[in-house]
Amino acid sequence: MLKLDVISEFREDHRKVRDGLLEIIEALESNNVIKAREILGELNTLVGPHFRYEEEALYPTLRKFLGEYVDELLTEHDGVIDTAITCLNLLKKDSLTKEESKQAASAARALLVHVSNCDGLAILSERLTEEELNKMSDKFIEYRKAGVTLLDWAKTIRKK
Repeated sequence: MLKLDVISEFREDHRKVRDGLLEIIEALESNNVIKAREILGELNTLVGPHFRYEEEALYPTLRKFLGEYVDELLTEHDGVIDTAITCLNLLKKDSLTKEESKQAASAARALLVHVSNCDGLAILSERLTEEELNKMSDKFIEYRKAGVTLLDWAKTIRKK
């Protein structure tokens, strides 16, 4: 029996990220920089353990199904991290120009595509053995307990 239903948790994280990105877009479109900054902080906290789980547990395990495509997923993560850094720097300002808000909202929309594509990996995870799922479950629990944010993980732990 699984300690944690890692597939359900994985998908629930995607729902939270989806909703957070949609909220950031709404905040940016109404020029509410403070709200957008708060949501980005929440996503940074949520996504750190999630990305770590993907790169250190899920992707290596799914390589047997996906082969070299896993490398493209890692490259997508590079882009997400770069976008998060750009948005974080932009949202340090007290207010944004209309053009800055538009660009940041556009970046958030682009991240939605990654969330949608990544959620499709859950269907492949269903083909993993109980032993593989248990190992990944242990890792997910470990990474959540560590609580390292996305940007801190990317700077200090990520092997790339």
